[in-house]
This record gives sequence, structure tokens and C-alpha cells, in this order.
Amino acid sequence: MTATVESARTYEVRTYGCQMNVHDSERLSGLLEDAGYVPAAQGETADVVVFNTCAVRENADNKLYGNLGHLRPSKVGNPGMQIAVGGCLAQKDQGEIVRRAPWVDVVFGTHNIGSLPVLLERARVQQEAQVEIKESLETFPSTLPTKRESAYAAWVSVSVGCNNTCTFCIVPALRGKEKDRRPGDVLNEVRTLVDQGVLEITLLGQNVNTYGVEFGDRLAFGKLLRACGDVEGLERVRFTSPHPAAFTDDVIAAMAETPNVMHQLHMPLQSGSDRVLKAMRRSYRAERYLGIIERVRAAMPDAAISTDIIVGFPGETEEDFQATLDVVRESRFANAFTFQYSIRPGTPAATMEHQVPKEVVQERYERLVALQTEISWAENKKQVGRTLEVLVAEGEGRKDEATRRMSGRAPDNRLVHFTPGAETPRPGDVVSAEVTYAAPHHLVADGPALRLRRTRAGDAWEARQGAPAGAGPGVMLGMPSIGRPAPLPETSGCSVS
Repeated sequence: MTATVESARTYEVRTYGCQMNVHDSERLSGLLEDAGYVPAAQGETADVVVFNTCAVRENADNKLYGNLGHLRPSKVGNPGMQIAVGGCLAQKDQGEIVRRAPWVDVVFGTHNIGSLPVLLERARVQQEAQVEIKESLETFPSTLPTKRESAYAAWVSVSVGCNNTCTFCIVPALRGKEKDRRPGDVLNEVRTLVDQGVLEITLLGQNVNTYGVEFGDRLAFGKLLRACGDVEGLERVRFTSPHPAAFTDDVIAAMAETPNVMHQLHMPLQSGSDRVLKAMRRSYRAERYLGIIERVRAAMPDAAISTDIIVGFPGETEEDFQATLDVVRESRFANAFTFQYSIRPGTPAATMEHQVPKEVVQERYERLVALQTEISWAENKKQVGRTLEVLVAEGEGRKDEATRRMSGRAPDNRLVHFTPGAETPRPGDVVSAEVTYAAPHHLVADGPALRLRRTRAGDAWEARQGAPAGAGPGVMLGMPSIGRPAPLPETSGCSVS
């Protein structure tokens, strides 16, 4: 039964971490609005503040308790205010959170996000903190009410949890074993989103390549991609994240042969050293990884491939690091999200011998970033002179207001800043723009847009602008803005596949 609350109580959700957390926060916002809460106006302290936490970031607990400390004066000044903590750190620390921050009202885990409204009401009535952590999934998140942050692009979860045992990652311990949704349920959600105006969906899972194993179909993910191709009105399909060990050629064929599946692949490498990959418990080696890239590019020469790399894993030698640089040179990644290894308590790697000194990790990291920047820039320069179909985004470019440009994503997910023509496009519309300049991490199209196609997604965005004043975004992200599905933010520190 849904909890009832006084009208006009406001909420704010603060999110830290990866796409899975962003997706969960959309569910938390939907649950709160379904229970009668309304989003807090910009700049106001909400009646209910929810922290959706991440446990894989460095010093995640210090950041959480620091933020909770900043809210304590507001709570003292407004005893009716409530603070809730959920997500991976809540699943890990459980009652420790209330012990260290006794002004917190609710702690809930990754498996029972649907309980939040009831727990808030129980804490209000009983005047004491409610800590409820489940050890297994209670309700599949995609069945819960949702407040989508974008009118034109959406996440669609195909699974939750992970069966891998990577030694640097705590996600499986906190998210549990992989649970797959049935293909029909996924496709029903996709069709519903398209009916609402969405043009682009990103299929989301900790390891999408093992989707279907739970119900006995190892080729299920490739079939799902092809089925998305039959959804009328769906223009762009992406997915994240695949695991190289489970990546199969039927998925490559589905990508190449399904027109609305984008020729873009984010596939974590983590290390180019076979010795380090073994220590990470990554069940593939550099040769297999490079073989996948070779087959992807043979099927889709225009494919843009991005990756995740960890520098300074325990025991990494200069020879190991050079092996990583060799794979980066050969792979020609369009983009790489690079992370300096740091100890994550609760993971096997945290207690490994031969932790690499910080100064060595930093120096290697800088060399890797310099190499990847050089490669990204060279790959982007190949786009100059090309005309790209750009899905106009909301708030992607930090300097757009000063330059009078707008921003969006090309089919291969490259960020494009463009100059609009006589008619201003809306987020969700599509423009054709000729690339005039390339930087390492974005493209520029400075002539007027060649063509504007107004879309149902743009209509949906415009309709949202007519919503009542103050009904602003319910999800505040504690990381770079994600108004649409995009690659893992460089600051996320979360490498889930």
C-alpha cells in the first residue's frame, strides 16, 4: 500500500555513481511523486532529501557523511525535515549510517528501493529512524513508478546484479546475483517510452552479454537488439555495459544488421596486461579483447569504441602498464574513461600485496591520458567535413550560452556543438550539421545547421516546459549532468563490467 503524505511536501534526490544509480533515482523520484511529494524548487532545501549512494568511489563514505553533516543544521531548524540514505553504501554500511549520523531518518538498500515512501511515513509516525536492508531483490526496479529526467532519451534496464567476481569491484556483493527481465517486459517498456515521444533508449545492465542465461537463452541479447529494430518510431538503440569474456558474434551481427542500433560500443578493457587481468579475475585476455574489436570494425568500419581502464592495480609493473599502452594504441579508442586504482574496502584487491605507490600511479595515469587524448583527437579529426545527424540535447555544452551554440550527440555518441539555423531546434529534435573542427573530446559544426527535423521527442520536451512552475527536476546528480544516456562519466569511478 502506498504511503500518504501531506500535500506540498517537497523532495530532492541526490545521486552518486554510475548509470544504474541514475536509473534507480528516476524510480525513487517516481515513487515519491506517486506518494504525493513534489520536487523542491531550485535553491530550496527540500522537506525530504534522499541520498542514492555509490560504494565504489574513493572516499565514498567520507563524502556521504560530509554531505549529511552539511544538512544537519537544516534538520535542526526544521524537525519535520527527513533525510534518507539508499544505494550501495547503504547496503554495505546499514545501521552504521544512523550510528554515525543519528539525524538520518531512513536507510534502505539496493534491493528494496520501492519501500522508501512507506519507510518515510513509518519514521514520521514512530519518530525514530527506520533501517531496512534486504539481502535479495524485492521488486524489479523497472516495475516501479518512474520520473524520467529526459523526454527524448531513456534508460531501460534488462537486468540487475552481476555474476562476475572481479577483485576490484564490490558491486556483486551489494547488487546481488544477476536477475534478468523477460524480453517481452523489456520491449513493452520500450514501446511505452516510444509512445511517449522517446527517440533513443539505452539498454542497461551490469553485464548485458550474459542477459538471458537465467532463462536459458544465451543468444537473448542479440535477439533483443533485433527486436528493438522492429519498434516503430525508435531511432537509436544503445547498450551498456558488455563484458569481453561473454561478448559473442551474434551481438556484433545484430548491431551491424539492425538499422536503429548505433555503431557505438563501450567495452571495458581495465588492463592490457594478461597478468593483471588474471589478478583482476577478468576472464579474458588482451588477445581476445583485440579480436572483438577487430570483428566489430570488420562488420562496422565506422564504429566508435570507448572503454574503461584502471591504472596502478596492485602488483602492476612498468611492463604491465606498457602492455596496456600497446592495447590502447592498437584499439584506437574514440574515448577512454581512465581511473587511478584506489582501495575499495570489502574487495579482494584491497588486501593484495604490492600496492603501487601513489606517485607511480599518477605518473602512469598522466602518460595514459596523454596517449588517449592524442588518439581521440586524431580519430575526431577524421569527422571534419562529414555531415552528421545530431540528436539535440539539453544542457550538454557548458559554453553553449556564451558561444550561441547548441549541443547534441551524433549516432556514434560523439558530442557535437553546432550553430542553429534560422529556426531554433528543441531538445529531442534532429539537425544535420557539417563538422568544421575537431577537439579531443568534442566536435564543432560552425556553419548554420543544414536541416532541422522536428520530432515527437521535441514535442514531448516542449510539453514538459508547460508544466507548473516549481515542478523542476526531482533528481539532483552528484556527478556531471546526465540529461540523457551517455558513456560513464569520467569522474564516476564506477566500472561495472
